[in-house]
Amino acid sequence: MTYRILLLSAYDAMSHKMWREGLEQMFPEHAWTQLKLPPRNFNWRIRGNSLQWALNERERLEQDYDLLIATSMVDLASLRGFVPQLSRLPSLVYFHENQFVYPAGSEQRASNIEPQLVPLYAAFCADAIAFNSDYNRSTFLQGAAQLLDRLPDKLGPALLAKLETSVVLPVPVQEFERPDAAEATKTILDVVWNHRWEYDKGPHRLLQLVETIAARRLPIRLHVVGQQFRSLPEGFVQIGSLLQQHAAALGMEAGQFGFIEDRSEYITLLRHCDVVLSTAAHDFQGLAMQEACALGCTPLAPNALVYPEYIQPACLYECTGQDGQEGGVAELLDRLLQWQQMRSGGVALPKLELQHFTPRALKPRYAELFARLL
Repeated sequence: MTYRILLLSAYDAMSHKMWREGLEQMFPEHAWTQLKLPPRNFNWRIRGNSLQWALNERERLEQDYDLLIATSMVDLASLRGFVPQLSRLPSLVYFHENQFVYPAGSEQRASNIEPQLVPLYAAFCADAIAFNSDYNRSTFLQGAAQLLDRLPDKLGPALLAKLETSVVLPVPVQEFERPDAAEATKTILDVVWNHRWEYDKGPHRLLQLVETIAARRLPIRLHVVGQQFRSLPEGFVQIGSLLQQHAAALGMEAGQFGFIEDRSEYITLLRHCDVVLSTAAHDFQGLAMQEACALGCTPLAPNALVYPEYIQPACLYECTGQDGQEGGVAELLDRLLQWQQMRSGGVALPKLELQHFTPRALKPRYAELFARLL
C-alpha cells in the first residue's frame, strides 16, 4: 500500500539530509513530501520553524497525508496549533541529537532553555519517538529528568513516561563494495579525519596529534576533510600548514585538506585510506565514521559518546580532559604507529562490520513502526 508521508526537517544538517533522503530511497513505494530549512541561525531556526512554515508553506501542509515525520528540532506542538489539520495525523518525532550534552561554548547553549524545551514539547505531542542511538536516547532522558527537577514548577510524570516509550532506530548507512581484502605492503599509513570543522569535533586534540606527527616525522599521512562553515575554529590553519611541512619533510604527496565537493572523489579517498579518525567531543551516531568504515577504513575513536555501541575495544582510545577535548593523544598515536607497522608488513588491520546499520537491516524495523502508527 502506498502512503502519503510528510517529512519535516527544521535544521537540515548533513546527517539529517542523509536520513531523510535515505528514508525516501528505502521506501520508494510511498509518496513523500519533504520540507526542510537550512542548518544556520540555530536559535531562530529551532524557535521560528513552525511560524515560518505555517506562514510560507500552508498549502503544502494542508494537503492530505497519512503520516507526519518530524525531526526533534521541529516545533511540532506550535505547528499543529498553527495548522490544525496536522494534529489529526499520526506523528513520529526523530532525534538526531540532543542539546543536553552538547559541548559548552556553542551558540546552541545560550542562556535560554528553548533548544531543550522545544524537542520536549514535540516528543510529548507525538505518537512515537525514535532516537538514532542508545547514547542519544539515554542522555536525552537523563537530561530531561534533570531539567524537570530544576524547573520552578513541578510537572507530572507523564512526560518522562512518554519518553520511556521511545525506540532506537539508527540512520541507515549505505552499503558499499569494499576494496580487496588482501593487504599489500604499504609504508605510509593514510588516515582520514572527515568531520565538520567545528569545535565540538575536537580540533584541539587533532592539532596536538598533527604537531606530534610532524615533529617526529612519522610515516603517517593525514587527510583532513569535512564540511566547513563561515566561522572556522582556531587551529585548522595551523593544522594545514603543519601537514604541508610534514609531507615536504618526508618527500611524500600531502594529504587532502579541505571539503571535497565531489561525492565520487570523496568516496574514492575513503576507499584508499587505511584509518578513519575521530577526535570528537560530540557524536550521537557518527555517520562520517560509519560511512568510511563501510568503505574499508579501520575506525579509531574515543572510548566515549556513541562509539562503544558499535566499535570494538581494539579501535577505541581513552581520552581525558574537559569535554574530551584534550588528552588521549599518546594512546591514539601508539595505535596509529602499531597499525602503520602492520600495514608495512602487509598485515590486515581490524575492520568494523555494520550489517545492522544497512538499509536492508533497518527497513523492516522502520516499516514496523510506520505500520503501528498507521
